[in-house]
Amino acid sequence: MDIEDLRVYQLAMHLAEKVWEIVIKWDSFAKYSIGKQYTEAADSIGSNISEGFGRFHFKDSKNFLYYSRGSLYETRTWTTKAHNRKLITEEEYKELLAEIHDLGIKLNNYINTIGKTPGNHQ
Repeated sequence: MDIEDLRVYQLAMHLAEKVWEIVIKWDSFAKYSIGKQYTEAADSIGSNISEGFGRFHFKDSKNFLYYSRGSLYETRTWTTKAHNRKLITEEEYKELLAEIHDLGIKLNNYINTIGKTPGNHQ
C-alpha cells in the first residue's frame, strides 16, 4: 500500500489545496498575518500523516498522527478566524468545517487501527 492509497491522506491533501486556493487570493496583509499560519497548519495535516506512515513502529506512527490531529484543530481555528474577519464567505466556512469534521472522524478511525494487528503499523 502506498500513502496515496489512504483516504485520510487524500482528504488531508485536498483540504490543504482548498485552503491554499482561498489564501492565495487575499491581500498581502491577510496572507502574511493569517494566511501563512493557516496554510502551514493545513499542510501539516498531510505531512504528519505521511511521516507517520513512513515510520516502522506503530508508536512512532501514532505520535505523528496525533500531531496531524493537532494541526487539523489548528486549521479549524484559522478557518474560524478567517470567517470572523470576513476573509472567507459563509459558504466557504461551512464547506471547510464540514471537510475538517469529516477528516477528523477518519483520522481518529485511522489512529485507532494503528498497531491492532501484530507487525502491521498501517
